[in-house]
Amino acid sequence: MSTVTIYHNPQCGTSRNVLAALREAGIEPEVIQYLKTPPDRATLQRLARDCGVGVRGLLRAKGERYEALGLADPTLSDAQLLDAMLAHPELINRPIVVTARGSRLCRPAELLKDLLPSS
Repeated sequence: MSTVTIYHNPQCGTSRNVLAALREAGIEPEVIQYLKTPPDRATLQRLARDCGVGVRGLLRAKGERYEALGLADPTLSDAQLLDAMLAHPELINRPIVVTARGSRLCRPAELLKDLLPSS
């Protein structure tokens, strides 16, 4: 399989489980700890499109920062949501896995199976 990338937060149980599942499938992915190395605007837009969830779908809708910034407001534009995620990468939902078979926000972790090669 060609290069596989995971946007990973090691503090997240789902992200750890997806990374472990990739490795159990014999895949050593490129691991991007997005809190340390956040994606740029163009990458976030591409991930939202490729995952089929839209910008709001990549937004982590939990936590104090989400509440404090009023991000539940449905009138906020994609540009405003992207600005928030760029300023506060902890607002990016995870894990996001990118493979030759597609890209997916693997929440829940079972969504990974469609990206893995058939055995």
